[in-house]
Amino acid sequence: MKLSVIGGGSWGLALAKVLHDSNHEVLVYDVSERIVSKINDLHICIQLNEDIPKEIKATNSIEEAVNFSDVLLFVVPTKVMRQAIQDVIPYLKRETLFINAAKGIEPETFMRASEIFEEMIPSTYFKGFVSLSGPSHAEEVIKGMMTLITASSNKEDHALFVQELFHNTEYFRVYSSTDLKGSELGGALKNVYALASGLLAGKGLGDNARAALITRGLVEMRKFYEVYGADAKSITGLTGLGDLIVTCTSEHSRNYQAGYKLGHGKDLEETLASMTMVVEGIRTCEAAHSYGQKHKIDMPIINSIYAIIFDKKDPDIVFKKLLERSMKPE
Repeated sequence: MKLSVIGGGSWGLALAKVLHDSNHEVLVYDVSERIVSKINDLHICIQLNEDIPKEIKATNSIEEAVNFSDVLLFVVPTKVMRQAIQDVIPYLKRETLFINAAKGIEPETFMRASEIFEEMIPSTYFKGFVSLSGPSHAEEVIKGMMTLITASSNKEDHALFVQELFHNTEYFRVYSSTDLKGSELGGALKNVYALASGLLAGKGLGDNARAALITRGLVEMRKFYEVYGADAKSITGLTGLGDLIVTCTSEHSRNYQAGYKLGHGKDLEETLASMTMVVEGIRTCEAAHSYGQKHKIDMPIINSIYAIIFDKKDPDIVFKKLLERSMKPE
């Protein structure tokens, strides 16, 4: 098949390589002329300094990318997702299946990516939506290292279609799911706990604290799922626990790295300025805190990270207050 990838970042190019390795023809769109020229002329992912197959082509023309395929894979930060969708709309001419591989929640509306796409894309051209999520660092996928993820959609046939698109027997195994809510929620919330994990490491705390964070983080996530109406069983799957573990324990995680810098005393603006990629956990923390306050969800970890990032609270004082909470059964 022909597939269009909207976004030539490290994750976009890693997935483009997966599609190529699954015998598909891939065209990558990016606004950056430098990224496009490096793909076309040097066949390289500049963000990771990794080679990509020469058959993968790139363009600065969104019209060319949209016309190339009736399946569009979006791999752009949620902060610019609405703009990217808006740029695509004028060139839609037929029913199109939209796949999203970014993870995050819109703070102002608490809308998931699927809801944003469904709201913005004219129904005439909106065939359906699939979320691609799970424990998957671009640094490993682009090297062909073993990775397992999940394709989720409200329509099972769409999930199965995307499962077959990406699945290969060499290194990339894809499962399917109809719990779109759970998949998108897990992929977003885990970034907040990755920030917390980095903060713990930045403050010099060890594996015991990290293990406790992951365990109690799962408890908070379950509460969130139940209030939000997602399937709580998804928490123990690749889009929940799997993604949570990898982002809380790996230095590849940009959210972990951001948390680590915050733990070392950098403020939010300084931390974000030093990052080369978007830190989705910051936006998701703001969104999750607001939603939790509104719906009275008991989530001390997310509230604590919010207090450190947005209220400029001292991490040592915040962590001490967490330990001072009243004792209770597990």
